[in-house]
Amino acid sequence: MNLFNLIRIAYKALQRNKLRAFLTMLGIIIGVASVIAMVAIGQGSKQSIHDQLSSMGSNMITVLPSSNLNGGVRIAGSSFQTLTQKDITALQKAQYITELSPSITSKGQAINGALNWPTTIQGVSPDYLDIRKLSLKDGIAFTEQDVLTSAKVCLIGQTVIDNLFPNGENPIGKVIRFNKIPFQIIGILNPKGQNAFGQDQDDILIAPYTTIQKRILATIYYQNIYASAANEQVTDAAVSEMTQILRDSHRLRDSEDNDFTVRTQAELINTLSSTSGLLTVLLTVIAGISLVIGGIGIMNIMYVSVTERTREIGLRMSIGARGKDIMLQFLMEAILISITGGIIGVILGIVSSNLVTLTLSWPTIVSESSVMLSFVVCAITGIFFGYYPAQKAARLDPIEALRYE
Repeated sequence: MNLFNLIRIAYKALQRNKLRAFLTMLGIIIGVASVIAMVAIGQGSKQSIHDQLSSMGSNMITVLPSSNLNGGVRIAGSSFQTLTQKDITALQKAQYITELSPSITSKGQAINGALNWPTTIQGVSPDYLDIRKLSLKDGIAFTEQDVLTSAKVCLIGQTVIDNLFPNGENPIGKVIRFNKIPFQIIGILNPKGQNAFGQDQDDILIAPYTTIQKRILATIYYQNIYASAANEQVTDAAVSEMTQILRDSHRLRDSEDNDFTVRTQAELINTLSSTSGLLTVLLTVIAGISLVIGGIGIMNIMYVSVTERTREIGLRMSIGARGKDIMLQFLMEAILISITGGIIGVILGIVSSNLVTLTLSWPTIVSESSVMLSFVVCAITGIFFGYYPAQKAARLDPIEALRYE
């Protein structure tokens, strides 16, 4: 019996019980659609994280204060104050670093007349804009002279503008207050939207770091230090160089742990990508369980079909059909159910992924590999779960089958 005849006979057999065939496919449809949607969401999240972190500067390096063992006792996290101007001065001599900026942040109310908005003000140096790949939509950036004089000037994000200047008024030159300190707006930041952690990057004010230190927080410490390596190729060398410079600046002995942490964008991208990948695998495995359930459904319905068509099987055998032909016939029916369900599932999975993007604004990427894998899994499912009922049909005794009521 050739392949075309097998497919034709299997198709006619399934047509006799259309509703039952569709209900049998349902497990496969849901399983394939779920797997494709989960993989698409996972891949989209991973790519979004990579793109957003890369847009901050692929060669950006961040230094954070961290705990250190002091007499065998680890200092509490609330007292992490280890980065000072002395460190900035020392790091300025690093040969692999092209740009450097301390960072200090404070939360509070930004006020314009009767309007106010809870936001964050970040104190940095002029190099920070280049390090973080930030650009101005209008106005000018503050200068090193503003840093030296602790000038009360700031750059403003779009979210703050929308809430303090709701009538479309140009904020350039206007004076707002932040925690009772007046700041003149000299520049507007280009919108950047949410970052990989869901935080609004436009809900911010940026000012000279000395202004925040002296006029708002009254501290000599920095919360972070941002730096930019000369290029991606020397990032590791820059990290090693910065680590040694900071250890010397903090006068740490060889036996002492660092009281700071140096991180690169590549490390952060890899960490978040691996976490996202792990969640994708977990969700895909959970979705794949429905494929197994669908396969069990195929096996169950094929066993029922063999029982119902026992006399038909006996009749075919009596006119010359071999056991192999009978087995292939039922196996083809199982494969047709599985493949057809897979095709519908792929379409549903792609549509679901697009709906997630449109309705939830969640990035999704439907990869060709996930679609191809779904078809392969469907074919294997049809063969695996259809084999045993088909084999049972092939082993029926034709005489006993003809007597079956």
